[in-house]
Amino acid sequence: MLGRRVRRARADERGDPLDAVQERRVRAVLALGGVPQSDLPDGVQQVRLRLLERTANGHEAPRDVSAWAAVVASNLAMDWHRAKRRQERVGERLSALRALDQPSGEDTSVLSLAVAQGLDQLPHTQRQVVVLRFYADLPVRSIAEELGVPEGTVKSRLHTAVRALRARLHEDEVV
Repeated sequence: MLGRRVRRARADERGDPLDAVQERRVRAVLALGGVPQSDLPDGVQQVRLRLLERTANGHEAPRDVSAWAAVVASNLAMDWHRAKRRQERVGERLSALRALDQPSGEDTSVLSLAVAQGLDQLPHTQRQVVVLRFYADLPVRSIAEELGVPEGTVKSRLHTAVRALRARLHEDEVV
């Protein structure tokens, strides 16, 4: 019991909500949950951040910080796997799109390069919705939900971006 109080006191003095034992436990839970070694430091930081946010929002510190941190780490491991699966599905969709019967040769290369350059020149918000809509094949409603903006905003950004890309392609005499 005294050892825990001493560890907690040391953790508080450093401003770190997790002591060394708790941090090792979080790392172990993340690793056992399948998170790669390279992502473990980020996972530990996420647990620290969530504990600090909880305190900042006026909630009491968990009675058993070690158990709470282990549960949060387990949830983070599940989130990591979900994100990985989502990324794999996007990759599969992009591969499927590339595999479709598309024109080959120099024309395709020129068009691809022109579109890539046009995307680079778009403002971030417009480029983001174009990529999500046309490359990730997400519907407008999903894009709006993910970005936390109204559907009309997504539609407006898409319209403006497509118009700018079309103008750029005509300017460069690609299409």
